[in-house]
This record gives sequence, C-alpha cells and structure tokens, in this order.
Amino acid sequence: MKTILVDSNVILDVATSDPTWFSWSSRALAAAADDAALAINALIYAEVSVAFRRIEDLEQSVPASLFQREPLPFEAAFLAGKAFLRYRRHGGTRTSPLPDFYIGAHAAIVGCRLLTRDPVRYRTYFPTVDLIAP
Repeated sequence: MKTILVDSNVILDVATSDPTWFSWSSRALAAAADDAALAINALIYAEVSVAFRRIEDLEQSVPASLFQREPLPFEAAFLAGKAFLRYRRHGGTRTSPLPDFYIGAHAAIVGCRLLTRDPVRYRTYFPTVDLIAP
C-alpha cells in the first residue's frame, strides 16, 4: 500500500473545524485513508501540536493507529537545505529552512504522495512530488 504524507494544515483544519477548509480537508483525508497508509513526521507533529494543550489530546487527534510516524531521512534534510538555498537566491527572506522544505523533501525522497491544501511552495521546490491538493 502506498503511503500519503499528510501536511499539518489538513490535520489542523479537521482538528479545529476550520470554517473555510474543514469540508475539503476532512473529505480529502478520508479519501486518502481509504486509498493508502497515512503518515506524519516529527515536523508535522510539532506543527499540529500548537493546537493542543496536552500531548494526550494531540495523540487522540493523530493516533499512531491511523498516522504512521515516519522518521525524516537525512537525504531529505539535505534536499530541504538545497530547496532553502534556492528560495534564498530567489529573494526569500527567512533565515532558516521552513518546515515545508523538510516535509516536501521527505515526500520527494521516499516517493510518497503529499496531502496538503497549500501546494504552491511544494510545486515550486519539489515538482516531482505527487500532490493531493485543492
């Protein structure tokens, strides 16, 4: 079964019942779960954690039985650094790599699909990643 890495924005939309994105994100997440194994990495976990006061509540929202915990490969960290360098050379102002660079690089290196509602940066810096996006 193919794996789908789930971006934090989709999980947060569902967990917080986002008025704009809840419907799309919940449908996309359910369809993805029917089609493949779902996964998150430590960066996604950290981004989602901001919506929760207790780790137990976070774990209930992203249970390990539904979301595989995938380590970030070192090759993905290298690719994230290269994407960040390209970003800076094209006028990007951030001084350290954004989580999206690590998430996109993770999907690119392991060859999995990425479920996100914010595809622009991924399409720009990781054009080989198969996105599930609006």
